[in-house]
Amino acid sequence: MGFEFSERLKALPPYLFAELDRKKQEKIAQGVDVIDLGVGDPDLPTPQPIIEAGKRAMENPENHKYPSYVGMRSYREAVSRWYKRRFDVELDPDSEVIALIGSKEGVAHFPLAFVNSGDVVICPDPAYPVYKIGTMFAGGTPYTVPLKEENGFLPDLGSIPQEVVDRAKIIWVNYPNNPTSANATEEFYRELISWAKRHSIIVASDNAYSEIYLGDKKPISILQIEGAKDVAIEFHSLSKTYNMTGWRIGMAVGNEELVKGLGKVKTNVDSGQFNAVQEAGIAALNLPEEELDKLRATYRERREVMSSALRKIGLEALDSDVTFYLWIKVPSGYTSSEFVSKLLDEAGIVCTPGNGFGDAGEGYFRISLTLPTDRLVEAAKRIESLKL
Repeated sequence: MGFEFSERLKALPPYLFAELDRKKQEKIAQGVDVIDLGVGDPDLPTPQPIIEAGKRAMENPENHKYPSYVGMRSYREAVSRWYKRRFDVELDPDSEVIALIGSKEGVAHFPLAFVNSGDVVICPDPAYPVYKIGTMFAGGTPYTVPLKEENGFLPDLGSIPQEVVDRAKIIWVNYPNNPTSANATEEFYRELISWAKRHSIIVASDNAYSEIYLGDKKPISILQIEGAKDVAIEFHSLSKTYNMTGWRIGMAVGNEELVKGLGKVKTNVDSGQFNAVQEAGIAALNLPEEELDKLRATYRERREVMSSALRKIGLEALDSDVTFYLWIKVPSGYTSSEFVSKLLDEAGIVCTPGNGFGDAGEGYFRISLTLPTDRLVEAAKRIESLKL
């Protein structure tokens, strides 16, 4: 018997990273030694104190029951303390913090709480695909704003047509940015908050890469800006910060009504995150900063090695000191997809085409620095051997 997918599924493009994985597996099956620089999945292990906390929590029978929909209060308190320590932002753990089963879950579910059929959600382009996908699942209409290099990969709010602004419910921003590795300024956030207030638009900020900075200047949270809590919710994750991608633990914080709306959705579609994982999350949020400094030093070394190797062969990555991504212009004469296909077919290297993140990503490709340095050096040698 054949079954037909729903119209909403038919409308979706193939999920970018699932398609990359399919192509990678084909090459591996052919015996190719594939170097995967595609998906941003840290190769370093979760720090041992986090693992130990998770083990202890799993042995506690009290944690074997259904968890709270919004998260353990102790976890929400830990999130509040971390935000105060890191960003000097005060959060009420009872009304301004909710636990997530990884930030992707929260990003995907959030539009369901506030978007009606036909409402517009303003999404950056290029961007993490889930901003648009969550919008479409909620019956909304994505409107993409191109992130251009000449604007520092920040959205030009003045370029958005008034008729779009009038129908918009949410605008998504993501800084430090995936895939471009750009960062936002306080001035931009102030402009964004003022604009959002004038037009009664929710600001949804994805700040999952705030702790992957390689210089002395720390990325900021939009919630540090005066008035942000009137319009903004911020999504964060322990995945990239603490090498916990598989643990699936994150948080959303900010405006009380926005957090409450997301909580209502989650109450109806999931049963919360396993308490033992939340206990591990508490241990992560309490780790000394020295642990993260070691992680940042590793990414700094990898960025320097790979950027230097690419420059020697005429490929220039965006000058950036945040995220573990390199955003690079493709050589002349290639589209993004053509060049990435060439890398896989002729060098056994998986990279991500810029247009996989949206039309405005055409002309670029992304490299993830989530492999040991020796494999990055090998990848650079293979690219050089192509004699572009």
